[in-house]
Amino acid sequence: MSRRVPEDDAAKQRRAEIRARLKRHEGMATTGERLIPLEEFRHTVTEFGRQLSPEERAAEVERFLDAPKDDLPVEGPFQRIAVFGGVYNNHLALEALVEDATRRGAEGLYCLGDLGGFGPNPEAVWPLLDAHDIRSIQGNYEASLASGSEDCNCGYADPRDNHFAALSYRYTAENCSPEFKAYMGALPERRRVQVGERELLLVHGSPRRVNEFLFESTTPPSYLDALCAENACDAILCTHSGLQWHRHLPSGRDVVNVGVIGRPANDGTQNVWYAMLSGSDADMSDAGLNVELVPLAYDHDALAEEMHQEDLPPEFIETILTGWWTTCLEVLPARERARSRF
Repeated sequence: MSRRVPEDDAAKQRRAEIRARLKRHEGMATTGERLIPLEEFRHTVTEFGRQLSPEERAAEVERFLDAPKDDLPVEGPFQRIAVFGGVYNNHLALEALVEDATRRGAEGLYCLGDLGGFGPNPEAVWPLLDAHDIRSIQGNYEASLASGSEDCNCGYADPRDNHFAALSYRYTAENCSPEFKAYMGALPERRRVQVGERELLLVHGSPRRVNEFLFESTTPPSYLDALCAENACDAILCTHSGLQWHRHLPSGRDVVNVGVIGRPANDGTQNVWYAMLSGSDADMSDAGLNVELVPLAYDHDALAEEMHQEDLPPEFIETILTGWWTTCLEVLPARERARSRF
């Protein structure tokens, strides 16, 4: 049986001060820096506030979220499209995607930005975009390269992540022609596309910020639903984080991170990922959105050799060959990082 150690005078004084501070708040409410009697606070709220019925409250919430819709034209309608992000100079994966998505019946091909970075020979992706009528938007890379920025505005905070991001950005900037940079700067920041009966908003990071990371484990449904409501769309398609996921929300809306085709998804395979979106079949009662996240094989050995010839960091080449990220890991939330090799 343990014996209680007697308190010294200083400990008794600290305990007394804590009790006194707590007691000062009894029956009081905090308003700004002041404490006021609770009854006075209740009276003020009743006098100057509004008491809303459940129906009135719901109407106010709807009014708050009913932001004016942007004036973007809605492209389509399509029944089936392929959407991808993060080309990262990987022209071999882009070629494979065009072939695979066309074989799967895609009527339109959409890229969510970040054409450059990580991989070799940036100019090699440009003719593919043009030849196959791939409709792109700006990511943080396009905005930075077109404006002559000193960094990629990737959104990293860790010094090691930023070190490798700087190497990647500098290589791409030095190997992009002024004409290609001007092309990237002329791309729209977002697009609206109709697939079936659904209107999709295509962005890079999120509707709020081009470099916002929307990770599956840390992005709550309530936040995603608010983003959809604020932007008056049935679904949001994004990329930037490099990891693909899909969430069907309680409201019936969808949010899809379509992944990237420039490097593997940190899963130990050499595949990259994109998304196929299609409307529901005509004989179905709902007008939902069908989402398929598609693994894509390509000649990763040839890409690795090309990266070696361009003297890109061996850490980048290892990721292509093994399927495991060796850089830009610190940004990952705990759950996504736990699935990593490193």
